[in-house]
Amino acid sequence: MAPIMALVLGLAAWEFFGRLCDFAFMPPFSKVFTAGCELVRQGKILGDLLASLVSLLIGFGLAASSGVVIGTLMGCSRKIEYLFDVYLAVFLASPSLIYGPVFFALFGISRLTQTAIVFMASFFIVVANTMAGIRSVNTELVEMGRSFGAKRSQLFCKILLPSSLPMIMAGLRMGMGRAVKGMVSGEMFIALVGLGALLRQYGGRFQADRVLAILSIIVLLAVFATSLIQILDRYLNRWRA
Repeated sequence: MAPIMALVLGLAAWEFFGRLCDFAFMPPFSKVFTAGCELVRQGKILGDLLASLVSLLIGFGLAASSGVVIGTLMGCSRKIEYLFDVYLAVFLASPSLIYGPVFFALFGISRLTQTAIVFMASFFIVVANTMAGIRSVNTELVEMGRSFGAKRSQLFCKILLPSSLPMIMAGLRMGMGRAVKGMVSGEMFIALVGLGALLRQYGGRFQADRVLAILSIIVLLAVFATSLIQILDRYLNRWRA
């Protein structure tokens, strides 16, 4: 109930200050909502939303699956960590969009370019959190499992993976947020379709109501995607409660 009340109060404040200040770049919420409904009615949202979702799902799916695997390997093996740690630090500190021209040169204006940017935006944070989760496992639990004759696969499935799941899921939530930002940034600068391309189009025309309507849709998409991961997190870690 509290989040709903906070949302209602925020929208009311937006409406009030939008009408009070009457800034061209900050229209009231009612005008933004009307512009969003108009875009949907004209069919200018659904197609671009689906294009963005395809790039987001493919890019983040590849980043999540490969990131968890590589992060696990780095967490379990010091040699693998020393081998890849410097690259992890470099790519974590680098904005994913700077690789856009490289992907554009390789793949041109295609879905591969956008998917690659989404992948780069989310992959390394998933790797870092997974590795940290594996490293944070209580070593006494591992030694106890070994003393009872547990094999490596049993140690991983019964001790390492369950104990590191909270950190892994946190990495996936942060990765999803970065993936949405990478999706929008890539579409604004490279892609011809998608919500980011719509933002560039209406931003160039200084149509603030339509820009804010599309931004609201992007925010709702990010909130919905991270909420799904949180639901999965609560389900997988329900034994901790």
